[in-house]
Amino acid sequence: MSRLAVLQRYWHTLRYLKPVQFYGRAWQRLYQPRPRQIEAMPLRQAVGSWQGCARVPTLLEPNHFRFLNVERELLCAEDWNRTDWPKLWLYNLHYFNDLMADGAEDRLPWHRSLIARWIKENPPPVGNGWEPYPISLRLVNWCQWVLAGNAPLPDMLDSMAVQTHYLRRRLEHHLLGNHLWANLKALIFCGTLFVGHEADRWRLYGLRRLRRELAEQVLADGGHFERSPMYHAILLADMLDLLQLAQCFPGVLPADEVQAWQTAAQTMLDWLHTMTHSDGKISFFNDAAFGIAPEVGDLLTYAQQLGLPTVAPALNRPCQYLAQSGYARLRRGLAVLLADLAPVGPDYLPGHAHADTLSFELSLGSQRVLVNAGTSTYEANTQRQNERSTAWHNTVEIDGKDSSEVWGAFRVARRARVVNVAVEHSADGLYACATHDGYRRLPGRVLHRRSWRLDEHCLVVEDRLEGQWQTAVARFRVAPGFEVMNDSPAQGWIRGQHIGIQWQVTGGEVRIEDGFWHPEFGLRVPCKVLVVTLRTQRLLTRWQWIEA
Repeated sequence: MSRLAVLQRYWHTLRYLKPVQFYGRAWQRLYQPRPRQIEAMPLRQAVGSWQGCARVPTLLEPNHFRFLNVERELLCAEDWNRTDWPKLWLYNLHYFNDLMADGAEDRLPWHRSLIARWIKENPPPVGNGWEPYPISLRLVNWCQWVLAGNAPLPDMLDSMAVQTHYLRRRLEHHLLGNHLWANLKALIFCGTLFVGHEADRWRLYGLRRLRRELAEQVLADGGHFERSPMYHAILLADMLDLLQLAQCFPGVLPADEVQAWQTAAQTMLDWLHTMTHSDGKISFFNDAAFGIAPEVGDLLTYAQQLGLPTVAPALNRPCQYLAQSGYARLRRGLAVLLADLAPVGPDYLPGHAHADTLSFELSLGSQRVLVNAGTSTYEANTQRQNERSTAWHNTVEIDGKDSSEVWGAFRVARRARVVNVAVEHSADGLYACATHDGYRRLPGRVLHRRSWRLDEHCLVVEDRLEGQWQTAVARFRVAPGFEVMNDSPAQGWIRGQHIGIQWQVTGGEVRIEDGFWHPEFGLRVPCKVLVVTLRTQRLLTRWQWIEA
């Protein structure tokens, strides 16, 4: 890449950022507060015992962990900060999620030993464990562990007070989004659990800032503004945690704040219903994978325990458009289609965005048929770049370029904009369409328009290209477990358990390639990909299914 191209990429990346992100980053680098050794305040008397959302255990044996499908042992103090282990794996080590995982009471001696080790082997403010995001998640888990009836270790409450005081001066204003949200949640938890002037300051500041973040981060249709179903589920779990915190300490948290959380949690539940496949799991748009956020069913159970209604009347509608977040859901017979008509995310915060504009996923019954590639890593490597690329999503790639310029691990330069959206339910079936301008930056100034028409047994996808291009390729990634074959370059079959699908293209030629699906971090599963080379400016792809 030429020097000019590099400068242009940086310009188109940085020009969207908020001023606070610039001086916040400088502040994080230049200002290094000294942790203040303060004694813990008294604990506030709670009502009842904490009952959190279901969570898969990650501590398999004493000091033996499984995160992101990788198992490792914590053998010595240096292992908390090993440079040859991935940063995200180490972050998980410092979160202490296992304290509130299923069957945690059976691992209580392991947990007590691990807490003591962390306090001894992670002196402030050195290492991964003293970065704001791990502090935030760990503090909430330690609070919940105490609220579940566990007796704190001798130094534990003092350590929590020191961590919270340090966090208050290290809030992630340079990152914003879900990171700042997690910081504020931790302040509210610790400021509610403890009693005293300092705790009141933590709680009141957290409440004030979270009110602003709630108004910005949760859109009117209930979606989280980063447009990732996985992060949406994480923040929904946070919202439910805050509601349970209010129930544990009646009258401590303002009634109007609690009411706002209830309203937001309900709309977020409805959004999550809409963006869930018939198998009960999230769809894969932007950064999304199984095993990170709580399962949809577990979130629904958690919400029911807190007294929230969990039935989404909108799910009975065959046609739904989430206008503010930009996704459409079409449902007819066996079929559920989820389509991305969305911006890549907030302009100033597209870190979890993929170049997946106008991609879609299709389920038939409880089986996923067409899937986006998913997410298996956050490391800044070729795999991460591939997983964010247009070529690894069910949409059209022009001249080998991405529809949005994703780069690095979490960067986006020029990005696609979506216009002319229509989502309709008519006598002819269910219909959605939109146009994006992500390829207008290319010499041929291409516009991509896509439409979907769904009826009882058939889906027709139409792609139209306006402008000049050298190569145009549409890809359709078939979920693992299906046999894929072609009778000719224009038609073939997909066969799975209890279902067969005939596909046919007009305006292009098909080849079948080997590919991978990444349903979890650290995991890839072989699958097949239909690669369609467009021969005209209009491509029709028809999918017709028959139950076996």
